[in-house]
Amino acid sequence: MLKQVSLIFFLLFSCYMGVESQKLKHLTDELEVNVPANNVWELYRHLGISMLAAQELINVIQSVEVLKGDGGVGTILKLTFVPGNSSYTERFIVVDDQKRVKVAKGLEGGCLAIGCSVQIVRFDIMEKTNASCIIKSDIAYDVKKEFEANDPKPNIQLLAAAAQIAKRHLESTHNA
Repeated sequence: MLKQVSLIFFLLFSCYMGVESQKLKHLTDELEVNVPANNVWELYRHLGISMLAAQELINVIQSVEVLKGDGGVGTILKLTFVPGNSSYTERFIVVDDQKRVKVAKGLEGGCLAIGCSVQIVRFDIMEKTNASCIIKSDIAYDVKKEFEANDPKPNIQLLAAAAQIAKRHLESTHNA
């Protein structure tokens, strides 16, 4: 049994590293938060940030649906945007409590719908001091050859807005 679990972990890790090692383009946003990193991680590590963003961004996000899982690795999450827009579905492939890193691979929608071959969303909660940290949001993507002339890009603005919402929420509750 241990050998089977080890083999599965090795295969999943190899697939993840294979995607990560491609020449991917990146869009990144960083935001300092005056709350300990562990508190911020508790919001980001499972479904908390998605649910909070949906509550606050009602003009952008119509619904958040958990298609599979409980917020850990393997969870499949579908965001449906306000009418006239599309949806985006992702699978959580890494939730690392020690490094405070969460990675999700896009399955459909988002920039995948406009010509990207891969979309990977990564959150790093990096401790700055005992009482502050940085929320680093990163979208790695690659464009299919036939769409390169169109230069499709994912939108980092939703992740940046979610980080601002997290900052406001966490700082107000932490300092209350």
